[in-house]
Amino acid sequence: MLLPAAGAPARSRGRALQEALRDAVRSGRLTRGTRLPSSRDLAADLGVSRGLITEAYEQLTAEGYLRSGRGAGTWVGGAAPAAPPRARDLAPRSPGARADFVAGTPDLSLFPRTAWAAAQRAVLADLPHRDLGYPDPRGLPRLRTALAGLLARRRGVVADPERIVVVSGVAQATALLALALRTRGIDAVGVEDPGSPQHSGLFAAAGVTAVPLPLDGEGLAPGALRASGVRAVMTTPAHQFPTGLAYSARRRTRLLDWARAVDGFVVEDDYDGDFRYDRAPVGAWQGLDPERVAYAGSVSKSLAPGLRLGWLLVPEALADEVVDRKRTMDLGHPSLDQAVFARFVEHGDYDRQLRRCQRAYRERRDVLVAALAEHFPGARVTGIAAGLHVIAALPARYGPEAGFAERAGAAGVSVRTLREYGHAAAAGADDASGGVGVSGGNGGGEGRAGRGGGRGGEVRLVLGYAHLAPARIREGVRLLARAADPDRTL
Repeated sequence: MLLPAAGAPARSRGRALQEALRDAVRSGRLTRGTRLPSSRDLAADLGVSRGLITEAYEQLTAEGYLRSGRGAGTWVGGAAPAAPPRARDLAPRSPGARADFVAGTPDLSLFPRTAWAAAQRAVLADLPHRDLGYPDPRGLPRLRTALAGLLARRRGVVADPERIVVVSGVAQATALLALALRTRGIDAVGVEDPGSPQHSGLFAAAGVTAVPLPLDGEGLAPGALRASGVRAVMTTPAHQFPTGLAYSARRRTRLLDWARAVDGFVVEDDYDGDFRYDRAPVGAWQGLDPERVAYAGSVSKSLAPGLRLGWLLVPEALADEVVDRKRTMDLGHPSLDQAVFARFVEHGDYDRQLRRCQRAYRERRDVLVAALAEHFPGARVTGIAAGLHVIAALPARYGPEAGFAERAGAAGVSVRTLREYGHAAAAGADDASGGVGVSGGNGGGEGRAGRGGGRGGEVRLVLGYAHLAPARIREGVRLLARAADPDRTL
């Protein structure tokens, strides 16, 4: 920032240096408390006399831009109202609504700070120096071994540590698989419709076309899958997002038969498979055929998405390509984070965290179901009792959906309809929906999945609850009911 001033004509060089320093302080490029180089060092760097720098420092100190002390150097002072440097935060944030029912966020206050800090201290004390170098792109052997035991025990996967790749969440796992599939000549992948909006974007970024495929009451509809011509599909079988259905055993078997017949693959996104509230979780699909099912999961719902830590179990046919892509993409996941999580798993802290989250989320689901029953008579909650969200089907008298969502937003309630999770190709399509009445409490039927409004013009909402305390859930549903029927006394 001072080089142009140093190149000014000799007669005006001192004045130019002073003005350049003033501008740097005023603009915030030199922030309050920044220590400046010594006059000797700065003069040598700029190729000017030391006297010019000393004079500039003295002048700006007299004006209040700088401050100095004998033997303490020269610093930027605080007299000038410098504009602070601006760094935008592009992280997704809640819009500041009075009640936010948008699905997908866990309760970040449940993050086990004390236990995590203890694991960090222990790892820093014992971690071999070599583990701070570039890691195996698949991940530290210690973590892959710990994950193999954890996933085999909790999710029923066939987990060979040699086939586990530590990734930055399911998003990176999806991108790596897309690149590997494209190398094998698979340039189109089926995605659930309705489904996670991230999947299509991730495949497109890797040059792979996402083909929307409809669901029925058991999972992906086989007829549409066969007619699509794709050889790979992305699924959420344990708790389909967003409809909440669980793939039936018959459908899992049938889709695996399809994958074998077309020499294709199934990608299993097990985003919340640990959280089932009415029974033990159904085991992962990958356990039925590890050579056809790629399994991905992460700590985003159990610990925090900001950790950017997940895993991918890769079929042998894709393993080499996935590992090569991981190596060239980022040279491996951060070693220190891996070692901390490995210890967290080994010492049982992760199991304790899962139990803690399950208790909290089960309670919040029950509170939400009860509040809906109180404020929306005739409403139904569809899908299985699991995960971090529910589908609430409100009677047609609250419709149409667009008007309901608009009134909710005006009342300060953030909510999304099921239709918003459908792909553009299926916009406006309707299908029937099954389920249980809200009065059924924690139960949930498998139901039939739809891409648009529910039966008879129902308003179908995707309601996330995990990030909300029970009192906020009750208040949010009350506000939603007031928005739905302004003339009603609550």
